[in-house]
Amino acid sequence: MSKIRITKQFTFETGHALYGYDGKCKNVHGHSYKLSVTVIGEPITDMGNAKLGMVIDFGDLKKIVNREIVNVFDHATVFNKNTPHVELAKELSDRGHDVLLVDYQPTSEMMVIDFAAKIQSFLPDTIKLHSLRLSETATSYAEWHAADQL
Repeated sequence: MSKIRITKQFTFETGHALYGYDGKCKNVHGHSYKLSVTVIGEPITDMGNAKLGMVIDFGDLKKIVNREIVNVFDHATVFNKNTPHVELAKELSDRGHDVLLVDYQPTSEMMVIDFAAKIQSFLPDTIKLHSLRLSETATSYAEWHAADQL
């Protein structure tokens, strides 16, 4: 059977600040992110399987990505936990805001690496994560490809 790639797209709003950056992005600001998740596998051929003909049910992929990424990052503010922004993060959190402290500089490049690890760990063994594209603006995005990780 042929290997097939399928893609599901997601959107979420997230704020962040880049500690130590020498431009405007050192300030707290936000983006309307668009995440494209592409997986690869063989369509199910078992005639008794309700998912016959699917690589993975789009709904199942949606559940994984929403649980691990969208529901966590949407309308949250992300800071590197090793920066002075932790004081601001605590103040925001104390006021009821969703704040994420991560182990990395929250650039699109680093976020897409984080997202790839999270998504891969929940995919069935028969399905592989092929690529991610995280668009931060209409003209700027970061991509992760499994083939580049070898």
